Amino acid sequence: MADERRPLAPSGRLGEMLVREKLISPLQLQKAVEGSRASGGRLGHQLAKLGYVDENELTAFLAKQYGVPSVNLNDFEIDPEVLRLLSKEVVVRHQIVPVTRAGNILTVAMADPSNIYAIDDIKFITNFNIEIVVAAEAQIADAIEKYYTSSVSFDDVMTDIGGMGDDEDVELAGEIDEDMNVLDLEKSAGDAPVVKLVNLVLLDAIRKGASDIHVEPYEKQLRVRFRIDGMMYEVMKPPMKLKHAIISRLKIMSNLDIAERRLPQDGRIKLKLGKGKEMDFRVSMCPVLWGEKCVMRLLDKSNLQLDMTRLGFEERILRDFKDAINKPFGMILITGPTGSGKTTTLYSTLSELNKSTHNISTAEDPIEYNLYGINQVQMHDDIGLNFAAALRCFLRQDPDVIMVGEIRDFETAEIAVKAALTGHLVLSTLHTNDAPSTVSRLLNMGIEPFLVASSVNLIGAQRLVRKNCADCKVLIDIPRQSLIDLGVPPEAVGDYKPMRGQGCKTCNGTGYKGRIAVYEVMICGEELKEFILNGASTLELKREAIRQGMKTLRMSALTKLAEGMTSAEEVIRVTAPD
Repeated sequence: MADERRPLAPSGRLGEMLVREKLISPLQLQKAVEGSRASGGRLGHQLAKLGYVDENELTAFLAKQYGVPSVNLNDFEIDPEVLRLLSKEVVVRHQIVPVTRAGNILTVAMADPSNIYAIDDIKFITNFNIEIVVAAEAQIADAIEKYYTSSVSFDDVMTDIGGMGDDEDVELAGEIDEDMNVLDLEKSAGDAPVVKLVNLVLLDAIRKGASDIHVEPYEKQLRVRFRIDGMMYEVMKPPMKLKHAIISRLKIMSNLDIAERRLPQDGRIKLKLGKGKEMDFRVSMCPVLWGEKCVMRLLDKSNLQLDMTRLGFEERILRDFKDAINKPFGMILITGPTGSGKTTTLYSTLSELNKSTHNISTAEDPIEYNLYGINQVQMHDDIGLNFAAALRCFLRQDPDVIMVGEIRDFETAEIAVKAALTGHLVLSTLHTNDAPSTVSRLLNMGIEPFLVASSVNLIGAQRLVRKNCADCKVLIDIPRQSLIDLGVPPEAVGDYKPMRGQGCKTCNGTGYKGRIAVYEVMICGEELKEFILNGASTLELKREAIRQGMKTLRMSALTKLAEGMTSAEEVIRVTAPD
């Protein structure tokens, strides 16, 4: 029809158009296609996630190719009357958002303007003429979550439960646990308010960007806390009467034994959030004094950052790191405490090495993300499948690259070192405070100095610092002496423009949104190998590495401070002074 404003599809598909315009290479297209097939997502999203194209550039490119306007959905609020024209089921199925209505014309934002099936479906449902605008896929997903997610609050659920307070029906002894049978637990776990409350907790954690959910029973209280950007925040205190029902509901969702309350259990919950998007929750139940504590780790594959340039590496350090991982053999060790982003760095490294010419095998405990093209093995200590056993198996599987989740003992360390010396690239992690102390840790495990010197190519220590919220960060004044005390060279103080988030709706009033890694990368060149062979102490190794140009964790964090990415408080909290 002449009055229907439908874009004309240009010749060729998205990938072919981008290659034709020289925005990506054929090899990058192939890698993105493989990734999108493995994850079930759209090609445009995969290209942006891999860092081959910027999402804004992609949106502008599509707008130009299809001759339609582009919009930034973050810039305006959509009228609720317009939103009611399309149901949540329709917008999720087609990944579109209605934006405005003028007379009989409905303007709809979509990431793929060539999707004529979606356009026809919307026209049939609304009986309006459809005008298309292009928006970034991530903005559309955010808008769907913002406008179409249930508005039920914790208060609403508490009203449904019946107004039970924390002081009512408090269980004072453990015999109630023993008397409750499985049928009672199943019945209480299936009550509508309990189901609604648990679902609300899971969705609220996703919405707030939490990495972990803690459900903790105490003598007279039950509390729920989220870990957001590495910090714990209390979000609610459900009535004690719901203690068994909530834990049982979580056990049912993760296929665990609801009658077993004396032993730890591990399980998994998988939620489908929309077209092509899933969220995994790794569930751990642990018996404690007043019941069972449940901790859930959120694993969002769509947010897994596999582009090494976006992890926080500085340009020179990234170049050194890539040189080391592209060597045909040797060992790369990533160190740091739990929750410092070691797994993400390893997965990014594997993604960089993941080519059809390489055979890559990993031993992990647990496997956090499934990666296409990589052979991943889950450890099972109870049947004898540990890191050492997996490593021995890998060496008979014609490997090019081996990743061991963690070196915990002499046996694993010995096999990993031998693998690195016999023509394989070995990646692994250790729990040490900095890069130089990793050498001492290997020596203390029983590895000979000449084997450490011969096998290790690079050691990287890392931490995660919270990023200043982009929406509310402002310049702040820090006294010159305070910056010098932090470790800033006196001559460089004038170059620093420290910033700090003031707190806003975007960051939930914390002043921080997201995290970025700071790195200490020690290249084990010939001179450092001599130091290791001669039995140098950790301090001597550190001084020599710094002399050769290594930036310590504190130096790396100060660089982020100078760029306004993080605050002085975060630098002090996360890194130790040199």
